[in-house]
Amino acid sequence: MSIKDVKAVVFDCDGVMFDTTQSNKAYYNQILAHFRKPPMTDEQFHFIHMHTVDDSIGYLFTDQKLRLEAENVRKEMNYLPLIKYMEIEPYLKPLIKKLRPAYKTAVATNRSDTMKGVLSEHGLDGYFDIVICALDVENPKPHPEALLTILNRLNILSHEAVYIGDSELDEIAAKESGIPLIAYNNPSLSAAFHIQNLRQVEEILGINEKQ
Repeated sequence: MSIKDVKAVVFDCDGVMFDTTQSNKAYYNQILAHFRKPPMTDEQFHFIHMHTVDDSIGYLFTDQKLRLEAENVRKEMNYLPLIKYMEIEPYLKPLIKKLRPAYKTAVATNRSDTMKGVLSEHGLDGYFDIVICALDVENPKPHPEALLTILNRLNILSHEAVYIGDSELDEIAAKESGIPLIAYNNPSLSAAFHIQNLRQVEEILGINEKQ
């Protein structure tokens, strides 16, 4: 790939735009507590951190009857009080302000009906040209549909975008879509670049050099 060709920067949400460890733990542990089940183990949290809410509920509740009941409990829950536990990546807003308008910005996430509230509560309305969540596609990550949808809507090719992700699902989706991956704080991933914070995206794209 050539960095000079990049026209769009696509972000994953959980683990990249936000540290959602506490909010996700509180959310699913609240559901588990409703059924008098113990809090999630580290292994369980690793799974739900990457997957859709439907897949996560199915993973935590293998009994079909309990799963249906848990889904109903989830639908009645208000996620907004938990958004305060989400820690925004310190350099997210400054980075996007530097990216735009030269680059298009987008989000590809396995979040579902909570994404709109998350963006609104953290003052991110209008920061992204396109936001694709699990409700917008038939096949969530690791399927590449979300990323391919973004390419299609922006009318660009795969080498004209980069995707910032932190999980194995992001790695697979990026590979299948042909979009180079910038791995965030996860050296185990196969990626074109590895970063520990979003400020390093500036260095990769040579933004300061272009100004």
